[in-house]
Amino acid sequence: MPPALALPGAAALYSAQVPPIPGTSPDVAPFLNGLVRGLVALLVGWLLAILVASVVRHLLSRLDVGRRLSGWLSGQSANDATLVPIENWAGAIAFWTIMLFAILVFLDAVGLQAASTPLQRFLGEILGYAPRIFSALILTALAWLVATVVKLLLTRGLQRFSLDDRLASQMGGSSPILLNETLGNILYWLILLLFLPFVLDALALQGPLEPIQGAVAQVLEALPRIFKAVLVGAIGWFIARLVRVVLTNFLGSAGVDRLGYRIGLSGLAGTQSLSWIAGTIAYTVILIVTAISVLQELQIQAISEPAVAMLNEILLAIPYILRAVIILAIAYAIGRFVANLVSNFLSGVGFNNMPLALGLPMTVGAKSPSDIAGIITLVGIMLFAAIAAIDSLKVPELTALVAGLTTILGQVLVGALIFAVGLYLANLAYRVIAMPGSRQATLLAQVARLAIIVLVGAMALQQMGIAPDIVNLAFGLILGAVAVASAIAFGLGGRDVASEQLREWINNLKR
Repeated sequence: MPPALALPGAAALYSAQVPPIPGTSPDVAPFLNGLVRGLVALLVGWLLAILVASVVRHLLSRLDVGRRLSGWLSGQSANDATLVPIENWAGAIAFWTIMLFAILVFLDAVGLQAASTPLQRFLGEILGYAPRIFSALILTALAWLVATVVKLLLTRGLQRFSLDDRLASQMGGSSPILLNETLGNILYWLILLLFLPFVLDALALQGPLEPIQGAVAQVLEALPRIFKAVLVGAIGWFIARLVRVVLTNFLGSAGVDRLGYRIGLSGLAGTQSLSWIAGTIAYTVILIVTAISVLQELQIQAISEPAVAMLNEILLAIPYILRAVIILAIAYAIGRFVANLVSNFLSGVGFNNMPLALGLPMTVGAKSPSDIAGIITLVGIMLFAAIAAIDSLKVPELTALVAGLTTILGQVLVGALIFAVGLYLANLAYRVIAMPGSRQATLLAQVARLAIIVLVGAMALQQMGIAPDIVNLAFGLILGAVAVASAIAFGLGGRDVASEQLREWINNLKR
């Protein structure tokens, strides 16, 4: 019998002698012996690959590795995460790894070194890289373990302080963000990020390693600033809330709310008291100062410089805004007092009977003329106060706008006063002329009243500044039309009288 073929590597496992097949030539017999050994190795490898792949899939399924890995990658709970079929992937990798070795043995057995050598070199590189993969897996598992333990310790520790419940009570409702889980997740992913360069270094992936190392270095460099900014923000927020509570309670105890109700400022505040408004203003100012400090601590020039400049402008504008608010509040209190005084005085002197004197009907349930006069007085005082308040804001354009509106309103009020006086005079003239009671007197009284109303209407519109040229032209045309109509009527009606007078003059001249 010919000696057995010496196979390198794993092929030596199948180098046992196989008796030659009877009836074959001496040259074919070694090939057939190698083919039989290769087929046996391929069959055994295939069966072993199926067995190992099945065991790997079953073991990973029992350990629920796919669902756990899905939750780890997505940052969600294992039940909510999308399932990653890691069991199938691991089984396929195990199957084809064993099959590659079986194919290599088969190629060596049949003497196809030209095909087996590249495959053997490929498997050698994989086996040489396997320790790196194993080290990376160990580092990944260690990172996951450390991150999970730290996250668990942090969340459990914060739960003892009930930060979520306290934050919800401070916000006046349920907290939209779970602070414990948020901080735990931040620390969890930060630890994984810190372990990532070691994992890439174990895999000898120098290309992705350098930018990640730079990113990690920047994160580590920024961590002290971020921590300091968060600490400053938390302290500022706590101080702002404390000042708001203390100031609100102090002003409420001092009777500021009752004073505001007495001077009529409760309507401005709505459902909130003056003490609450003052506390909220102090709270906002402290938060603005805190935001400036936080942005300065972060040292992000592209964001901090414009944001700090904007907040500084807001902070500088706050005294002017407070001054304007104080002016308006004092003016409103004085205006309410003066409006009530004017309304009571006019009501006492019979001003409410003015509509009857002007010939206007009395409306049941509407505000009385004295009340309307009081409201007009309040509006006038508030307009002057608004001019002073806006002038204190140091905004010239807005000051000019309000001053112009005040001028227009004054013109409208004077025009309305002129029309009211004219309406009174028109009704007075009507009553005087129509006093005889004849038909001609009544007609003449109507004409006189209409003429006076048209005249004072034109004067009122001109005083209001509503298209004065058009008003003058229309009034002139109406007056001219009336004059022409009167002349024509007089001429047509006195034609006979004029002819008789003319004949008399001619006869006298002939004599």
